[in-house]
Amino acid sequence: MPKLTVTNAQIFYDDSIEAVRDVSFMVPPGKVITILGANGSGKSTLLKAISGILKPEKGALVAGSIQFGDEDLSVTPSDEIVRQGIVHVPEGRRLFVNLTVEENLIMGGATRSRADRAQSLERVYTVFPDLVDHRQRIAGYLSGGQQQMVAIGRALMSHPSLLMLDEPSLGLAPKIVEQIFEVIARLPAEQGIAILLVEQNASLALSVADYGYVLERGRVAFDGTAEALASSSEIQEFYLGMSATDTKRSMREVKHYRRRKRWLS
Repeated sequence: MPKLTVTNAQIFYDDSIEAVRDVSFMVPPGKVITILGANGSGKSTLLKAISGILKPEKGALVAGSIQFGDEDLSVTPSDEIVRQGIVHVPEGRRLFVNLTVEENLIMGGATRSRADRAQSLERVYTVFPDLVDHRQRIAGYLSGGQQQMVAIGRALMSHPSLLMLDEPSLGLAPKIVEQIFEVIARLPAEQGIAILLVEQNASLALSVADYGYVLERGRVAFDGTAEALASSSEIQEFYLGMSATDTKRSMREVKHYRRRKRWLS
């Protein structure tokens, strides 16, 4: 399985607004890597850059590189990136709301053979058994949690090597979030895929991740194993809501907050 490597990425919108500056990280095969940070920190922009879908929003990678194995994703069309095994589940799910659950899922396996699509459907229904009784329902009438299951299931239909999830917990009830994150935790071992998880709920993300990167204002402020980040006093204060005082501060005000240029060997 290829490894995703982002090295010193700098991304601008409209040639004037810097969204990401000098960001480096990697996603090894079979691992769950999470990118944490507040709104506007550059998390979703990074996923769009990896997926090759920045151009419609007048965004561009102006420096650095994005490699998936030997493939340079910065010059690879978005449809070819999917064929390379990278599938992006965007924030908001974006289903075909007038199609049934099963029709949505089949759309995700459009590049597979008919026999393979049938096997993939059964695999998705095994991962998300709640969808079995709704397979002929119009997707637009599903609950938010069911729609998120369909969105992830649709991505799994193409047998990805790397699954990118953007805010999968957004707007969902706690019980549904728990179900979805149980699936996220199982997928690498069960299906041999890597997961790049963008999430504002730091505690939840770190509970399933192997390694994490924390973005602030388009830069990596912290990185480390999920266990180390979860136990970090800075992460506890600013992202897990566990401040010893109730004073809200920017992470810039933390005494040991350091910015450093990251190079990946």
